[in-house]
Amino acid sequence: MIEEITIQELAAMEPSACQIIDMRDSTAFALGHIDGAVLIPQKELEASHENLPKDKTLVIYCRSGILSADVAEQLREEGYAAVNLVGGYVKWLQEKIRRETKNEKAAEVEQGLRKKFHRVIFSRFAKAIKTYDLLQPNDRIAVCISGGKDSMLMAKLFQEIQRHGKFPFELVFLVMDPGYSAENRQIIESNAKLLQIPITVFETNIFDSVYHVQNNPCYLCARMRRGHLYNKAKELGCNKIALGHHFDDVIETILMSMIYGGQVETMMPKLHSANFEGMQLIRPMYLIREADIKHWCRYHDLQFIQCACHFTDTCTTCDPDEQTVSKRMVVKQLIAKLAEENPQIEKNIFRSVENINLNKIISYQKDHVVHSFLDDYRNE
Repeated sequence: MIEEITIQELAAMEPSACQIIDMRDSTAFALGHIDGAVLIPQKELEASHENLPKDKTLVIYCRSGILSADVAEQLREEGYAAVNLVGGYVKWLQEKIRRETKNEKAAEVEQGLRKKFHRVIFSRFAKAIKTYDLLQPNDRIAVCISGGKDSMLMAKLFQEIQRHGKFPFELVFLVMDPGYSAENRQIIESNAKLLQIPITVFETNIFDSVYHVQNNPCYLCARMRRGHLYNKAKELGCNKIALGHHFDDVIETILMSMIYGGQVETMMPKLHSANFEGMQLIRPMYLIREADIKHWCRYHDLQFIQCACHFTDTCTTCDPDEQTVSKRMVVKQLIAKLAEENPQIEKNIFRSVENINLNKIISYQKDHVVHSFLDDYRNE
């Protein structure tokens, strides 16, 4: 019995003769999966598989074909015709991007932003720029691309608004490689070519630096990445860096600050850099919903890396179940549950930091000075 199968061999198989099983988590599956695959997360697949067909070849894959090899072996020991997909989802995605016709896909995506996704994506991008005064004539903006769906869409939106804008400004599409695997680096570069985004890549060793950090490695990694991006952007003559945080990131941050930080804060649409004089950070995706970004990806059959750090490189990110260790995932699930009963929940969370009534606040800080309601109460 064979133990593994290549992407090319899978493509040559009769679809009715095999069952492709994606053992990553539901979040990763929703962002992209192999055509025809069914989702059975690893824990579920290992715990119970009596309903799997024994008259078909079971093609098992994870993110990179490492964890799925062990699961496929376990299934073979129990009598199933299970094989591991060599290279997993990442390898399949590389092959898919390679087969795409670059010029046709880029034109299709650009047309989509002008028509089908104009109202829910492009108009909200333009509205955020106008509402929060994010863009001025002769700006030189470093559009920071991580390789995920949000930053890739942001790059295309900037190209579109530059093409039809009212005043001149410059763009540098900046990709920092903090230590990506060769496979992830290739996917980012291939997607950039596919979408005709002329990226500038620079390398750092951030992943190696934080790999053995015990406490809050993700926080430290994010801080280091931000600093490197500012530094490189300034070196390239930019006065702003643009990050791809969207509406859902904003409202999740508001609740996370309250629940886990004991404070009312939000992710601001723009900030002055504290350490790089003359530099600003802007978030032009501020009003765009994540659901619309996912719809954009599905509609154009675009698939990007989900997470490419060393902590998740073997297979997946965080489990979207009740045992998840990601605070952001917990808050995302909470908002989704609340929205089932009240569709206005997301908008209300967002508006809550626009409608703060200082007469109903115990205390607040401004410029590191604490102001108490008692300050005015004694004088009334």
